[in-house]
This record gives sequence, C-alpha cells and structure tokens, in this order.
Amino acid sequence: MVRSADAAVSRSPVTADDLDQAVQLAVAVLRVAPAAAWDGPAGSLDWDCWETAEHLSDALFSYAVTLGPRTPPLDGDVPFAAGSLRPGGPDTAIHADRAAGPPGLLLVLEAIGALLVAIVRTTPPRVRGYHSFGVSDPEGFAAMGVVETLVHTHDLAEGLGLSWTPPAGLCSRVLARLFPDAPGTTDPWLTLLWATGRAELPGRPRLSTWQWQGTPRG
Repeated sequence: MVRSADAAVSRSPVTADDLDQAVQLAVAVLRVAPAAAWDGPAGSLDWDCWETAEHLSDALFSYAVTLGPRTPPLDGDVPFAAGSLRPGGPDTAIHADRAAGPPGLLLVLEAIGALLVAIVRTTPPRVRGYHSFGVSDPEGFAAMGVVETLVHTHDLAEGLGLSWTPPAGLCSRVLARLFPDAPGTTDPWLTLLWATGRAELPGRPRLSTWQWQGTPRG
C-alpha cells in the first residue's frame, strides 16, 4: 500500500481511536517479550528497553497534560519535574516501579495512553497547546502520540527480538498530518521509519536529523 500523491490535500484526520489502536497494538506485542530482555538496548537508541518504554509513556503523558489546563500553555511545557535515573538515561517525569516488572511497566504505558486518548477525545478542536515542533491542536497531539508509539515500539521490538509492523493506513494518516513533505508513493511504514531517522528509502539515505510539523493543517 502506498499513499497517493495528493494525500496532504485529501487526507483523513488522525483521531483518538487511531491513538487507542496504536497503544493497544503496541502493548499486545510487547507483552510477549521475555522479562530478561528488557535490560538490553532498544534498537539504535542509547537507552535500554525499560527506559525506552518509560520515555514513550512520558511523551504521551506530556501531550496529555499540555492539553489539560483550561488555557493550555503556548510558550513552554507544563512544568513537571523530570529527571534521569542514570547518566545518559532519558530525562522523564514518568518512572515505572521496577518491582512490578514488565507487566507493571506496560500497565503504566497503557494507562497513560488511555489518558491521552481521553484528553484528545474531549478537547475542542480549536484548543492549541505548546510543542517545540510547533504549537498544535488535539489532532496534532493525537498524531504525535501515534508516531511516538509506533516508532518507539519499533525500537523496542528490535531490542526485544519481536516482529512489529503497524497498519499501513495508520502510518499514512500520521505521515499526512505531521510529515506532509514525506514521499507519497512509498510503503507508509517504511516511510515513517525514514521520516523519523530509522531507515533508508530508495534514493533517500537515512536521516541524521528530523522533526515533524505539528502546526494545524487547513
């Protein structure tokens, strides 16, 4: 499946249901990983798999709380205290209790994913919130949450020895929303991995720097 050349014009919006699907698919795949594998590196990242799942949870949390206030901030993040548990680890406000093991870690991920789903579902489309890649709307934060979930589950699957290929339609919708300049005639999942610096495309080398365009679409 490929995206049409005019996907950015005729695109389908990214919804709370898309985000919920992404989180549920990710949790289902990650549940089968052996407990001992969570201490290994997550794909090409500098973090281990446990830390990467915490980072993913933290990203979804930050998107949810950005939209939470009656008047969301437009010039900076909601100031939760964050920190790393080791030098070089992710700087996050969310840390799962290690004593709960991987099932507890995934419960944290699922719970925070549900929080963002609920916020996106109930926030009026006119609301805007801060993100360093551009002040965005609820649809944009849903799309960011989907991208975070899909690509970090890719990182985790590589580290945990799992197979992970999300639905092409889901990838196409977030590409059209956040990466409108990405190729429209290549495989959507491979294109999303390329757009986030994780793969090559024919004639297009792997990106060393990248960012999405979070500002609302017309």
